Amino acid sequence: MREIVALDVGGTHARFALATIADDGAISVGEPVTLKTGDYASLQTAWEEFERRSGTTLPRAAAIAIAAPIVGDTIRMTNNSWIFHTHGLVDQLGIDAVTLINDFGAVAHAVASVPEDQLVHITGPEGPLPTSGTISVIGPGTGLGVAHFFRYPGGYHVQSTEGGHMEFASLDSIDDRILAKLRAQHQRVSTERVHSGPGIMEIYRCLADLEGRAPDLTDNTAVWQKGIAREDSLAAAAVDRFCSSLGSVTGDYALAQGASAVVLAGGLGLRLRELLPTSGFGERFRFKGRYTQMMSGIPVKLIIHPQPGLYGAVAAFLTEHP
Repeated sequence: MREIVALDVGGTHARFALATIADDGAISVGEPVTLKTGDYASLQTAWEEFERRSGTTLPRAAAIAIAAPIVGDTIRMTNNSWIFHTHGLVDQLGIDAVTLINDFGAVAHAVASVPEDQLVHITGPEGPLPTSGTISVIGPGTGLGVAHFFRYPGGYHVQSTEGGHMEFASLDSIDDRILAKLRAQHQRVSTERVHSGPGIMEIYRCLADLEGRAPDLTDNTAVWQKGIAREDSLAAAAVDRFCSSLGSVTGDYALAQGASAVVLAGGLGLRLRELLPTSGFGERFRFKGRYTQMMSGIPVKLIIHPQPGLYGAVAAFLTEHP
């Protein structure tokens, strides 16, 4: 059995956990410790704080998922001041081996590696994920994560992408209204302006404008809470609209990536677990003109593992350091 430090670094928080890799490759992730990145000058000082809280000497191996493209020797994050010098991490952290991966690439590794009971059915044919071919992984959260992996006999290969920054495509008159409002604010409207946690406000305001009423709720957290709980009719309509629109863009990614299956991930996916199967998600996912019948044969699942980023970072480490 091997021990490893798993780390998922976002713009606001860094989540650390101790993990183990059994001799048969089974991964176990301990309870995470969440630190605010703004409270620490660097990854190294946060690492030292995690070691202090752990009360033990940390393993000499690390799997680090970062919310940024992993390109070049220097990685600068958009929303915090930490800088990663990829070739210096081993010496900086006093370890022997490290794997760096894009945070949503790590989620794709998790999808490829978790037990089947960590995947629940949303729409399409039921059954396990295919053992070969491409599987798309889509994750609405603070932004919109997009990745895919290709399964082949004996293994798989993950491809991280920045697909959340593709342009938003409208399908009907309400989409047209949303797009027009966003275009007045931004030079270019990416799909994650709509298909993300903050995007629910754009949908909510548009529906309020459609009915000629002032929106009662002023932040996306309230819209999500009241909409999912069905405590506010306009918020509920916005959540239903979000589910349908998410189905459209998820189907687009499946077409573009040649997917034989799709897995949803991210915090919003988990919050919408009960709503998605009975929402308009499936209908809009399949609604692709001449390819509607083909889309009807693609299963869509949701990963319910509580820490897919940390789990997937360790799975990525295992592919580099078998």
